[in-house]
Amino acid sequence: MSATFELTVMTPEREFYSGQAEALTITGLDGSLTVLAHHAPMISCLEIGVIRIKTDGVWKEAFNSEGFMEVLGNTVVVFIQSCEWPEDIDMRRAQEARQRAEEKLRQKQNIREFSATKIALAKAMARITLVNRSYINLDR
Repeated sequence: MSATFELTVMTPEREFYSGQAEALTITGLDGSLTVLAHHAPMISCLEIGVIRIKTDGVWKEAFNSEGFMEVLGNTVVVFIQSCEWPEDIDMRRAQEARQRAEEKLRQKQNIREFSATKIALAKAMARITLVNRSYINLDR
């Protein structure tokens, strides 16, 4: 049995995940971060992407938005704006959000609007990619 650590993933609305984990992989500002048991203490800002949690030798993936993570002792706490399992993502809604964001990017925007549109597009694309990848993995 692999060494584990206590993992809690929180959004403003709910506790998304709480339990023992063998590994956690998530996207930080400088790229992918993986945390294992007894990791050195750290705090990291998180980018929009996919959070991967390994428990009982099995990886589970979910969409995550921006946030931050704290590793202290053998405990990891992830605070993110939103998090969704692939089966909870409404693909039609994600595709519509992508189309809206792409259309807004083609229009003249101020810097603030442009940044918000880029974030909306990144969220839509991460959701779509995760759902598509989970359907491919189901076929194996």
